[in-house]
Amino acid sequence: MIAATFNINGMNARLRFLLHWLAARRPDVVAVQELKLDEARFPFDELGAAGYRAVVHGQKSWNGVAVLVRSAFGNVELRETGLPGCEVQGARLVIAEVQPHGPQSAALTAVSVYVPNGKTVSSPDFTAKLEWLDALSQHVAASFASHDRLLIAGDFNLCPAANDSWNEQRFAGHIFHTAEERARYRSLLDSGLTDAYRSACPDGTAFSWWDYRAGAFHKNEGLRIDLVLLSESLRRGLREVMIDRDYRKKKEDMIASDHAPVLAELDL
Repeated sequence: MIAATFNINGMNARLRFLLHWLAARRPDVVAVQELKLDEARFPFDELGAAGYRAVVHGQKSWNGVAVLVRSAFGNVELRETGLPGCEVQGARLVIAEVQPHGPQSAALTAVSVYVPNGKTVSSPDFTAKLEWLDALSQHVAASFASHDRLLIAGDFNLCPAANDSWNEQRFAGHIFHTAEERARYRSLLDSGLTDAYRSACPDGTAFSWWDYRAGAFHKNEGLRIDLVLLSESLRRGLREVMIDRDYRKKKEDMIASDHAPVLAELDL
């Protein structure tokens, strides 16, 4: 199975780009973020023609998350939308049940998350971000058992550690780089989850987001904030993780998102 996460920064702006990537990489399960549209405007038909089914939690103009499943890989059903108690922060979580084809293939749960940005550490939005992360950890711990086949992927809007930032020394204590954010992230991992990239590349330094401005991508001044987290039963099958820098680049006349997709290949 190839599992992936991709913050597309607007479905209307990036649908053709997303379809191009899906055709090139053929991922089986994809967590998508920043749809910026509601379910009524979601392109189910276009994705269906490309061979993908979707479950969606959308919101007009902002936020929005989805899980896409390649039809040839398996079926998908909606399990839950929204993080309980955090509805005021918008459409930021969707949970899907994925049943791979084949009599020996056990179901897995796929979660797409879009963690609030938080703006600055002095903003009330930063406190709300920490509360959202607390609620996510609590919900995961209460909803899933250690033996479950669980995939949580998305834009976490934080750098898990110093080597996930291009300039930790400059940004330490600032948004995405705070001890408070990292403590909440570790609490989520304590639910029995493993960061797929860090498991596959213990000492690696690679980024998944680069600002559009000041040539940040070409200078590789980025952050690793797009993450694929695996329960132990899935982590045991992990083979490879790739941050797909090639799809942070313009394709034909299509402008890329400011995020690169992240793909994890694993044996089920």
